[in-house]
Amino acid sequence: MRKSNIVVLAACAVAVAGLAAWSLQPRAVTVETASVTQGVFEQTVSDDGKTRARDRYTISAPLAGRVERIRLRAGDSVEQGAQVAALTPAAPAFVDARTERELRERVGAAEALQLRAAAEFRRLEAQRDQARIDFERQTKLAKEGFVAPAAREQMELQLRIADKALEGARFAEDAAGHEFAQARAALTRYRSAEPGTRWPVHSPVKGAVLKVMQESEGAVALGAPLLEVADPRSLEALVDVLSQDSVAIRPGMPARIELGQGVAVLNARVRLIEPAAFTKVSALGVEEQRVNVVLDFVDPLDKIQTIGDGFRVDAHIVTQRVENAIKVPVGALFREGDGWAVFVVEGGRAAKRAVTVALRNGVEALVARGLKAGETVVIYPSDALAGGSKVDIRNAARR
Repeated sequence: MRKSNIVVLAACAVAVAGLAAWSLQPRAVTVETASVTQGVFEQTVSDDGKTRARDRYTISAPLAGRVERIRLRAGDSVEQGAQVAALTPAAPAFVDARTERELRERVGAAEALQLRAAAEFRRLEAQRDQARIDFERQTKLAKEGFVAPAAREQMELQLRIADKALEGARFAEDAAGHEFAQARAALTRYRSAEPGTRWPVHSPVKGAVLKVMQESEGAVALGAPLLEVADPRSLEALVDVLSQDSVAIRPGMPARIELGQGVAVLNARVRLIEPAAFTKVSALGVEEQRVNVVLDFVDPLDKIQTIGDGFRVDAHIVTQRVENAIKVPVGALFREGDGWAVFVVEGGRAAKRAVTVALRNGVEALVARGLKAGETVVIYPSDALAGGSKVDIRNAARR
C-alpha cells in the first residue's frame, strides 16, 4: 500500500473517531432566562368588578294616574327642583279612601326617613370633626418628629373618608327632605285633585339621569319607579373576591383600578368589606363563596371622561408590600421535595439551587434565601434540564 493511501486512511479514522466522540457528548439544552431583581414586591388580591354611583335616587310616582311621555334620556343633566315628569291623577282618585290611606302612610314613612337621615348626618359630622382634630394633632406631632409620616398620612386618609361619608349623608338628607315634602304635597293635592289636573314631578337632587324606567306615556301605580338620578362622577368600585381572599383585606388598604387599554391606572382605597358572602357560579361551573369589597377612588375622575355607572374594571388590592425584596419570576420555580428550587445559569451551565419562597403573586415570588440580585435563572425549565447541563440561551434575559 502506498504511503499516501495510509495517510489518507489514518486521517479518515481520526475524523470518524472525533465525530463519534462529539456525537456522544451531551448537547446543550435550549432555555429561556430571566434576571433576579431587587425592588418593591406587592402581594395583591385581583379580580374584576364594576363601578356604581355612590348616591343614586329613584324618582317614583307620587300618586296613581297617567304619566306623560318622559322626554329625558340617560345622560341628560337635571337641576335640583327641575320637572322631570308629569302625572294626571286617575278619575276616581279624589274619592279613593284606600289610596288616601296609603298616601298618609307614605307621608309618615317619608318623615321617619328624613329624621333618620338628619340623625345620620349629625353623627357623620361629629366623626368628621373628630377626624379633623386628630389629623391636625398628628400633623403637629409629625412636624416635631414624634410620629412617623405614615401615621399622619393614615389620619389624612381617615379625614378624606369622613368628608366623603358626610357628603353622601348630606345628599341623603336632602333627598329625604324632598321625598317628605313631595309626599305631603301629594296628599294635599290628592284630596283636592280633579280629573285632568296635571301633577308635576320634580327632581330632588342635582345630577344626571342614569336610567328611565317609564319612558312612554301610560298608567302607573302609586310609587311606581319613573327614573333614576345620581351624580355620575361620584363613583365607587364594587369588586367581588373569594371569601378566603377577603380575610387578608382591611379597610384603608391601597388598590389599583384598571379601566382598559390606553387609560391611566387609578389609585383607590378599600372602604368596606361587606360582612355577608354570597354564592356565585364561576365560568367553569364551580360554586364559589364571594364577598363584595367597596373601593373609593383616590385619584380624581375628571381626567377620565368616559367612565360612568356600571363600567367593568379590574381591581388589584395590595395586601402586602415589601421594599428591597429579592424577586424572581414564578415561572422559574419548581417543586423539590417539600420546598422550591430554581436553575441558576453559571458559566454556561445550569446549577440546581434550593430557595426559600416567602410570598408569591401571579407574576413574581419573593425569595427570602437562596438567590441574590443580578443572577440569571431559567424560566419554565424542561424535563431535559438537570444540574450541570450545558445551556443554550436563545432569549434575551427578561424580567
